[in-house]
Amino acid sequence: MEVLKITPRGYCHGVVDAFRIAKRVREETDGPVHMLGMLVHNTHATDDLQAQGIALVDQPDRFAGLSQIKEGTVIFTAHGVSPQVKQRAVELGLKPVDATCSDVVRTHELVADLANKGYDVVYIGRKGHPEPEGVMGEAPGKVHLVQDPEDIDALDLQRDRIAVTCQTTLSVWDTEDLIGRVKARYPQAEVHNEICRATQERQEAAVEAAQHVDLVIVVGSPRSSNSLRLVEVVKKLGRKPAYLVDKFEDLDLSWFVGMKRVGVTSGASTPTQLTRRVIEYLEALEIPA
Repeated sequence: MEVLKITPRGYCHGVVDAFRIAKRVREETDGPVHMLGMLVHNTHATDDLQAQGIALVDQPDRFAGLSQIKEGTVIFTAHGVSPQVKQRAVELGLKPVDATCSDVVRTHELVADLANKGYDVVYIGRKGHPEPEGVMGEAPGKVHLVQDPEDIDALDLQRDRIAVTCQTTLSVWDTEDLIGRVKARYPQAEVHNEICRATQERQEAAVEAAQHVDLVIVVGSPRSSNSLRLVEVVKKLGRKPAYLVDKFEDLDLSWFVGMKRVGVTSGASTPTQLTRRVIEYLEALEIPA
């Protein structure tokens, strides 16, 4: 099987920084160290962190998660948390360490500033994902989470000042469509597109590569928003089959029957060795026509 190694792929700067922070904290800290949720959305990376002595507290409700930590240090994940969660950690006597991606921090600061200036903020994001949850905590009641056109149609905003922004790991094209829909309803809305460069570059590269292969494999966790979006954009815009695999054992040989060339990319939180094993497996694969 001929394999096109799509670049860029794999770790982004926010993931690298989060790992660096977590490693430093573990090495320099006596006593228990916890991460409040998966530091990044990859099960293999999370298992490795736990093997290093960083305990995982994986509760969808961050406050409930904090209540399980009796002492020591708590690391906030790369996705960020709300100011209320940070304050609660201090109240519980825990030592907080913030590993939030700098791009997500910028969105937090943007939303807080807009809210302080009297704006309603329409925030495009994935319901249930920790990044929107954290950002919305910057201005409760003033940030309105929308995921699809129906959510936008249901908005009833009365303020003259309206802004629209978004989660950093969404589909570039779907987000542009939703921003356009917000502008159609509220022409005065200021647009602040916060999709990060790493997400955009990986999506654009995957869509371009799809023109030169028979199908695309995305290596990443099912919990990873940016990995899921890579699959979506290849299918929708690259118009080629695309599959998400967590590891090479997840590959289904039936996908490759009659195929000659496959593209491989990976999510921004996927360990390099996992992608390398998928590539090596596919390069050695012999599929009958």
